[in-house]
Amino acid sequence: MGKLTYLVIASLDGYATDRNGGLDWADASEEVQVFIEGLERTTGTMLYGRRLYEAMALWETMGDEPGASQVTRNYADVWRAHRKVVYSSSLESVWTTRTELVRTFDPAEVRRMVDAADHDVTVGGATLAAVALGAGIVDEIGLVILPALIGGGGLAVFPADADLGLTLLDERRFADGAVYLRYAVIR
Repeated sequence: MGKLTYLVIASLDGYATDRNGGLDWADASEEVQVFIEGLERTTGTMLYGRRLYEAMALWETMGDEPGASQVTRNYADVWRAHRKVVYSSSLESVWTTRTELVRTFDPAEVRRMVDAADHDVTVGGATLAAVALGAGIVDEIGLVILPALIGGGGLAVFPADADLGLTLLDERRFADGAVYLRYAVIR
């Protein structure tokens, strides 16, 4: 039986993207990148909303270019190996390997998939994660906080109406000032 984890990179002021939907501020150090790769190695399936999928799809070819770092190549290999489910009513198709397009997010179906899995599942994208959190199907939250302030107007990591009890399971500090916090969601 797997668990469903909302794994997210966040600014210190609680945003997943800047006011233009950008992630330029989210340039994590190599140490943080290696750590995230390690977390994702235990995952078998990644659930994405449209916007995050479009941002992450570059990993389909990233790392193949001459001069790519070993860290980049390693993460690309992990990303390509995962099953990806993209929830979108507006995308016409998906263009990456091991990727399925699903039109609607059904929390009960996702919970059944996670419970039947022999690996963990991550949900990514603050909008999709808000639906999963609201439905009460998220087991853990993995929050990588980068030392950056967005200044408002971006996409918040958590919905404004989130009302969850959490238990801290793990924490880690990185040399660049980033922090990882892992919480169990109290049901």
